[in-house]
Amino acid sequence: MSSPPEPPFISTHTTVVLLTSVVIGLVVGGLTFLSDFSAPGAVLAGLGAAGLSVPVLRSLIR
Repeated sequence: MSSPPEPPFISTHTTVVLLTSVVIGLVVGGLTFLSDFSAPGAVLAGLGAAGLSVPVLRSLIR
């Protein structure tokens, strides 16, 4: 007898939301670095933008 297929590790919705937030974080971090050439500031800005975009994207992407 064959076993039922395993469910995916994460859903497609979660994958799209997380990948989009990573792209947003990279763009914001890159633009912040180009504006004042501060790597720590750019990292903090990118992480903040990625983190804050997850709940917004979760509600927008359905």
